[in-house]
Amino acid sequence: MTDSPVLPQRNFWRPVIIVTLIFLAVGLTAGGAKWYINKQNTPVVLTTAEKDAVELRIEAAQYEPGINSLVLTEREINGLINEHTNLGEELKIKLAKGALHARVNTTLDQDFPILGGKTVKARARFLVEANEINPTFVLDDLTVYGVSVPNAWLGELKGKNLLASLTGGVEDNAFSRGIEDIKIENGLIEIKLAK
Repeated sequence: MTDSPVLPQRNFWRPVIIVTLIFLAVGLTAGGAKWYINKQNTPVVLTTAEKDAVELRIEAAQYEPGINSLVLTEREINGLINEHTNLGEELKIKLAKGALHARVNTTLDQDFPILGGKTVKARARFLVEANEINPTFVLDDLTVYGVSVPNAWLGELKGKNLLASLTGGVEDNAFSRGIEDIKIENGLIEIKLAK
């Protein structure tokens, strides 16, 4: 007489727990992604204390003798853009070492050719520095939906000092002489005005 093998008893709860954990992980990931995207698109609103602090620093840089530099954080810049323009939801500035990143998320006017009424997402990277002659503000790259726009389509603007083109190409001008130094670190910009 042979003994029939004893089959392990199947646990009903194990597959239910695994499926529940998978759905929970997917739900949390989707919810986190939606929260992050919504947070990126919400305008920065400065508190009253933050507004007062920024205004005091700007006034001090303008009027107080001996104070010739202005330091602003990324949050303060985005808050000022939101407060003084209607671009708070469409434009976000991010500061990296030696560079300024501008992210634009806007809906085009219905009359715009081909893309009328569509939402356009673009990013621009500008390299910023101050040398002995003049400050430079150079367009490094422009991407639309993650695709880099060819330089020929931008009128050969990539790699050129945009501030020099605003001042007629003259390197030694009043605007350039007014800025002694510009430093951009992660999340912070310092503009040192000439005396």
